[in-house]
Amino acid sequence: MHSFSVVVLISILAAQGGGAKPNIIFIMADDMGYADAGCYGGKHIQTPNIDRMAIEGIRFTQCYSGAPVCAPARSVLLTGLHTGHTRVRGNFGKGGVIGLGGGEGRVPLEVEDVTVAEILKTAGYVTGITGKWGLGEPETSGTPNKQGFDEWFGYLNQRKAHSYYPEFIWLNEAKFDLPGNDDGQRQQYTHDLFTGFALNFIRRNQEKPFFLYVPYAVPHTKFEVPDLGPYTDKDWNEDEKVYATMITRMDRDVGKMLSLLKECGIDENTVVFFCSDNGAANRYDHLFKSSGVLRGRKRDMTEGGIRTPMVVRWPGEIAAGSENDSPWSFADFLVTAADLAGAEVSGPTDGGSVVPTLKGQSQLELRDRMLYWEFFENGFKQAARRGEWKVIRSAPGAALELYHLGEDPGEGRDLAKEHPDVIQDFQRDLAVARRPSKEWPSPVDD
Repeated sequence: MHSFSVVVLISILAAQGGGAKPNIIFIMADDMGYADAGCYGGKHIQTPNIDRMAIEGIRFTQCYSGAPVCAPARSVLLTGLHTGHTRVRGNFGKGGVIGLGGGEGRVPLEVEDVTVAEILKTAGYVTGITGKWGLGEPETSGTPNKQGFDEWFGYLNQRKAHSYYPEFIWLNEAKFDLPGNDDGQRQQYTHDLFTGFALNFIRRNQEKPFFLYVPYAVPHTKFEVPDLGPYTDKDWNEDEKVYATMITRMDRDVGKMLSLLKECGIDENTVVFFCSDNGAANRYDHLFKSSGVLRGRKRDMTEGGIRTPMVVRWPGEIAAGSENDSPWSFADFLVTAADLAGAEVSGPTDGGSVVPTLKGQSQLELRDRMLYWEFFENGFKQAARRGEWKVIRSAPGAALELYHLGEDPGEGRDLAKEHPDVIQDFQRDLAVARRPSKEWPSPVDD
């Protein structure tokens, strides 16, 4: 694996002529499809604020999640290590603890794991998170407050995040009761509470550099919303209406955050990222076409499972209406955030900064390196991309499938037999792409 083992020391202040360190907001949907938003070709779901971010910023067409499911995608994002190196490589592993949702094998981040929040704190940032965590249960080393976040409000356990009307969530290390949801009542919708926390965090910290991570829990099932909004009278089935409503409600709240940044006078000093954590859980091919031309969906190693929409807005620094097809992934976010903050990153990372690309500069190295994924549900799988080539191994010992994404983004034609030299190069790199993990052992380690 071509990885960046770095000690990065970057002075963004010097580059900006002594200006203030930029605030960083990272908003992430849960199971939103690559092609659901209007700016990615969606025609049925209203996303005016996400679309405005693309109009006023940059839209990436080949950005990737860290994994095709929840927990490992978040682990990659926060640690800057791909799934062959990061701590949490699946939703369930060997060992771990029993989660609040009752499932065994919930593996938490450990004390020695370094997160982007911890790095940004060394640069003087206030750090906050609201939404779905999924990287540590109560009284483990993996709770947000023990992993660099000053303030935390949301679900620790991803299974608990299936309900939007729970009887409690978490505020820092303590339970936060929601009495409006006792005995089956539906009065406190958690998504709206998370937005309220995010807006409050921005207001309280507007005079200091901050990092706000907003991993929303929508539009993940269970499908629950207070009302169906603009889709009430659509001739769609109920799931389609709720799915669209969840995304549009989230889009509304993205707009609230953007408006507040302007109100506070910090709009031009705030970088806002928006993406999804993995591919769509349901393709909705007859209506939304949530994966677009991409093959597969959540839990697949094909593009529909791991490619994510990614729009980034930073007025005055990112050229409005930009579009970029450079391949990058969640593993790049930690180093990118450190670059923005002028922070030092010591130790290994599988990512590099994409700040030059955000600012319109060429980064050919993004195309030349290899991106890597592994996945453990229903057997061990691997995938990797370099340049326009991508390989998938569907099972241990299985032959590699080979696709040319530039000519075949839908991965419909396996070219492995026609390009044995490319296969040989990938086989060599896959053999050294991962470190063994006791929680996620693989047959390739034997």
